[in-house]
Amino acid sequence: MATVIIPTPLRKFTNNTARLQVSAGTIKDTVQELTVNFPDLKKHLLDEGGNIRSYVNIFVGNDDIRDLQQEKTAVKEDAVISIVPAIAGGAPDPIFTKEELARYNRHIIIPGFGMEAQQKLKAAKVLVIGSGGLGSPVLLYLAAAGVGTIGIVDFDVVDDSNLQRQVLFGVDAIGQPKVEAAKKRLEALNPYIKLNLHNTHINSHNALDIIRDYDVIADGTDNFPTRYLVNDASVLLGKPNVYASIFQFEGQVSVFNYRDAKGALGPNYRDLYPTPPPPGLVPSCAEGGVLGVLPGIIGSLQALEVIKVITGVGETLSGRFYIFDALNFESRTFTIRAREDNPLTGKNPTITALIDYEQFCGMRAVEEKPLKEITAKELYDLQVKGEPFQLIDVREPHEYDIVNIGAELIPLATVADNSDRFDREKMVIVHCKMGGRSAKAIRELEEKFGFTNLYNLKGGILSYIDEVQPELTKY
Repeated sequence: MATVIIPTPLRKFTNNTARLQVSAGTIKDTVQELTVNFPDLKKHLLDEGGNIRSYVNIFVGNDDIRDLQQEKTAVKEDAVISIVPAIAGGAPDPIFTKEELARYNRHIIIPGFGMEAQQKLKAAKVLVIGSGGLGSPVLLYLAAAGVGTIGIVDFDVVDDSNLQRQVLFGVDAIGQPKVEAAKKRLEALNPYIKLNLHNTHINSHNALDIIRDYDVIADGTDNFPTRYLVNDASVLLGKPNVYASIFQFEGQVSVFNYRDAKGALGPNYRDLYPTPPPPGLVPSCAEGGVLGVLPGIIGSLQALEVIKVITGVGETLSGRFYIFDALNFESRTFTIRAREDNPLTGKNPTITALIDYEQFCGMRAVEEKPLKEITAKELYDLQVKGEPFQLIDVREPHEYDIVNIGAELIPLATVADNSDRFDREKMVIVHCKMGGRSAKAIRELEEKFGFTNLYNLKGGILSYIDEVQPELTKY
């Protein structure tokens, strides 16, 4: 194997790896292998025509390839290849303000961590997929640690039932989009970081565009289609994927698709689970429950692995699979290896692009059917005209006591048990604070009980107050 020495300005595109092993026979093959394994390198090494850029010099041993056979220069097994791009002072290490130095002092004084590791954290871009049970501690600790850019992917809204374990949110965030509520909390924790919000359902159409701009991916998803999607997209883009999963009293953590300092690439999720279980065999946390403190434990371990991947400090869980049993307070660590039958990275790969993961898993990752909606002014017109309809409020009793518009109170958690209280013969308008919980209630009633006459009050009671009765109390 030949050795490629990666210059400092380009190491952020190779997981901070300085030396890589390649098996190519020519310089052209070497560059191609590098850009396949590290796609972000391509634009820095090759121009639009696929040629080595004029400001990038490549040496085999001490000889410039321009004095040899250029891209056709042969590469021997023991060759040392150096990439030397032109630099004009380069990108400086991140500069810390006096306030930041004080904030991160407990990191900087750690032997073996120090200023260099803290600079890597500030320069890093981490994408956290899911801001729920696992995402909450991951986001809190990465923000507190000083990760410079954090992306948050979530399309959900904060619900009262989340607060038992999703410590990122408070009661005042109920009904708000999770990404917005998370941003507010994290900015209050650390004003020196940048937050990118992706208030969307990540899928095969947008995953590559979202993931490609980040250095490390933290997978906090809660369904198999999205988990396989995140894994495959991370592999195709050459991104390390820090994985965690929880159920009832047990949690799992690993690091997938991680290239170590020697250039060796670790296994990915499909090496552990090539295919998903049959639909319905493994219940979700929503169905089977989860001990509220467990996501805090496992999410903190996940954040730890992200920090280790970024800084290069310590040994990551790449090639290892950690399981924690909170009920018996036992932990086990298993060795996992790349499999030849991996359909993505095995001997004969059959997956070379993102696929339909809902079909692959035999299930839908998210309900996409649009809901019927009604605006606050339309509701008011119905009230004025005396039209027959039923108005249901799915907020919590304490919210109802603060302000209500005369609706029948059926809290979201009790909707299924009270489905018989929803009229099937006339229009039923369901509302909450901002529209998120009422949408969940409607989807549950439509899916489980076949309702077709339910309408969501767009913007919830807050919209009604703004547009119809501004004298009512807002909270």
